[in-house]
Formats: sequence, structure tokens, C-alpha cells
Amino acid sequence: MSDELNFKIGDEAVKTIIELRDQEPGEKEYALFLQIDGVHGNQFTYDLSFLDVEQARSDDKRVDFGDLVVIVAAKDIDKFEGASLDMSDDPQAPGLTMDNPNTPSPAMIGNPEDLPELKGEFAEKVQAVLESQINPAIASHGGAAQLIGVEGTDIYLKLGGGCQGCGMAQVTLTQGIEASLRQAVPEIGNIIDATDHAAGDNPYFASH
Repeated sequence: MSDELNFKIGDEAVKTIIELRDQEPGEKEYALFLQIDGVHGNQFTYDLSFLDVEQARSDDKRVDFGDLVVIVAAKDIDKFEGASLDMSDDPQAPGLTMDNPNTPSPAMIGNPEDLPELKGEFAEKVQAVLESQINPAIASHGGAAQLIGVEGTDIYLKLGGGCQGCGMAQVTLTQGIEASLRQAVPEIGNIIDATDHAAGDNPYFASH
């Protein structure tokens, strides 16, 4: 492939990401860092985070969108070829959405029968998906999603580790975690992010 990466971000998405980036602490120049963090069904799942531009590796791919610098992880450059990131027009799933013509190889997908059968109460089903699918995927960047409350069919999730305090945590929740949960447990109502992104533990929820 050529040195140029055919990857696009819509104007509204660029604006939203810049607003999130500008909330990051410190005076460092932050880039949007993109990588593949797993596979769900026949689609990739994505890890979007902010990275100090100076921490980018020499073999990562840099793409500039005006005032926004995007760094694509070297291991995944080919998987983002022809992809685009934009704002979702689905009112049920607002946020950023990735449109990617590339799909995982069968070897990456694995056998769907390997997933544990979801049994028992609603909360136990959600917990099983978090433990078996979601946390292993986001553990690569130090993240963890914890079920801390259930109200009817609404669930409250707390993002910890690398996800906490990251301006892209809400995007991670919308992009990967929410999609995975809804596919595995279709009866889920609202998914509420109960993480306190500005501080440590959320004072309204016990973290034991």
C-alpha cells in the first residue's frame, strides 16, 4: 500500500473530538490515538484515546485533520484503510461511529460457540458479558468496566483503570461496550455511565 492512509473524519466529529481533547489536563499536545482492541461479531471494536503526540512511536501513522492530529497504531494501519469516523445519526446511539470496509479474518473472530451461555438473572447476564467479552478487550489499555447498579432494565456502568479520566471514555462506552452488551443482552434499556471522570471514585456509588 502507499504511504498515504485513506482515512477520513467528518467535520462534526473533528469538532467534537477537539472539544474533548481541549478538556485534557496539562499543556501537552494531544493526538487522537486509534487502534483495534478486539473483534465483535464480524466487526472490529476500537479503542479511542488521547495520546501525547511525543509518545507516538515512529512506525505509527500520523494523519492531520486541521487542528486535530490523529495517530493510528502501527499494528492496525492496514485495518483503517478506507475507514471513516463520523457522528452517529442514530438518536438511540449518539456519539462517534466508525464506518470501516475492513472486516476481521475468520481466525480473529473465533467460534461464537466459545462464548458462555447467558443464564440467570438479568444482572448476572450483563456481568457475564462484561467478564467474558468486554473487560478482556479493554484490558489492553488498562481499562475495566464494572456493573455497579441495575434499575429495571437500565444498567449503571463504571469505567476504571485506563478508561477513567479519559475524555474518550464516553466514546469507548458508546462504540464498543454498549454495542457488545446490546447484542448479547438485547433486553437492556439505558446504559448509564456512572464513572466520575473528573475525580477518583464516584461519591454516589460504593466501589467495594
